[in-house]
Amino acid sequence: MSDVIIIGGGVAGLSAALHLAERGLKPLVLEADEKYLGGRLRGGDMLQVGEYNFRLEHGVHGIWSQYRNLQAMLARHNLRPVFVPAQEEEWIYRTYKNTWHIPVGSAMRRSFIPPPFHYLQLFFRPYFLAVLGLNELPALFSVWAGLIMAVGIDPLAENQPMEGMTLGSMTRSWSPALKSFFLGLARNGLSSHPDEVSISGFISFLRFYTLLRRDAWMFSYLPDDGGTSITEPLGERIKNLGGEIQLGSRVTRIKKEERDWLVTRESTSGEETLRASQIILATDSNSAQKILRASFGGEVENLLFPRSLSNAIVRLWFDTKPNKMPEAGIFTGDSILHNFFWLDRLYNPYRRWSRETGGSALEAHIYGPDETLALPEATLLAKSISEVQQTFPELRGHLIKQHLQRNAEIHTLPQVFAKEKHLGVETQWENLFCAGDWVRDEMPSFFLERACATGIKAANAALEKRGMETWKLIEYLPPEPLVAWIQKLMVKGRKARVERRKKKGKEWM
Repeated sequence: MSDVIIIGGGVAGLSAALHLAERGLKPLVLEADEKYLGGRLRGGDMLQVGEYNFRLEHGVHGIWSQYRNLQAMLARHNLRPVFVPAQEEEWIYRTYKNTWHIPVGSAMRRSFIPPPFHYLQLFFRPYFLAVLGLNELPALFSVWAGLIMAVGIDPLAENQPMEGMTLGSMTRSWSPALKSFFLGLARNGLSSHPDEVSISGFISFLRFYTLLRRDAWMFSYLPDDGGTSITEPLGERIKNLGGEIQLGSRVTRIKKEERDWLVTRESTSGEETLRASQIILATDSNSAQKILRASFGGEVENLLFPRSLSNAIVRLWFDTKPNKMPEAGIFTGDSILHNFFWLDRLYNPYRRWSRETGGSALEAHIYGPDETLALPEATLLAKSISEVQQTFPELRGHLIKQHLQRNAEIHTLPQVFAKEKHLGVETQWENLFCAGDWVRDEMPSFFLERACATGIKAANAALEKRGMETWKLIEYLPPEPLVAWIQKLMVKGRKARVERRKKKGKEWM
């Protein structure tokens, strides 16, 4: 019998296991993948290009400045790798006539204008103004209205689902170029079509990553073999502290029996039932929903789960380098690709290969729609190669290797549901806790940071039930002064309007 069984060996599950093991408990982590830990941060098999081997992963990940709990956890155990700071991101706007290259990343994070007006720094970039043109400038009022609305509403903290409202409907009246830019940012960050992105999710995304602080847009890349530089050391640390990790263990259902939980899993040796006093469900949203429905049936019907998304990763190797360009960027306009990263400027194995061969390697992500992801592999690769060569014409005729990777539906589309319909860290089932970036919590975080923070919170909930010392989470940096003042005024104004409506309602009664 285990102290705590953790279902899922991604960042959420590993974070929970580490904090439990540090308090002297012996958690058991059950990971469905037969080879690798890490979930979306996991490593993959090796691919050979000439005499060189490169590890395939789920995709490039950014470690943002506001990922404070994740970075603190790694630093406390001396597991924090030397990150590669982001320098510049490029907005590539493709139309049927032109392809525009506009540097935008440094303008937002190094703006001398305080938020929420730091986006104005973009208008000091000649290329940005050239793309917009004079005819699009009046549309700025619609854009600023949307941004100011995001300042005054905190969907996570206020439990504001804003149901039925999508990013697509909000931006429908925006001008083409401005709409393309902001939808590109959203699609790159949220990995989905704007008509599927809820306004509450988009506003929460803006607030955490850029709207309230200029330095929130600062981020770094993982070095070397990417996610494995974090997940493998984390796994070893957990085992050194007395925890256990079992790969190839797919949990199908759980059941409460008196004071303990029974966990049924499938492995290469067949079906087996394990026993624990507490469970932390730290899988992706899809898997969590399947396990809970198989376990509790009708009790789960009224619960809502954020959608899990698939994507595709295209990697291209060339025997020459492109003209001097930023290390990363976003594609918008007439393109099936949504972002790109020059791996030879980020990862050490690719840097060495590039120095020795003079080549370059690009990774691009495709986030849908579903009909695009359903295209045959040869078609997706052909379209991707064509777009890259149109965007970087100096690379035509220099392709030496291509690879397409399809990722399963485990990427979370951030959504905000009403509290009573969205599972939080603590659930209605005693000693069953949840962790992951799909879990409801009022803290303003996303993806890897949210997975880590909810993992710590789930560990704390388990420790508290046992009367043991819990862990303190690190607070996120507050909004900068000007935007904090604007936010305070807007919240005060909203409360005043609500009070006036209530007063009018009483007068009519």
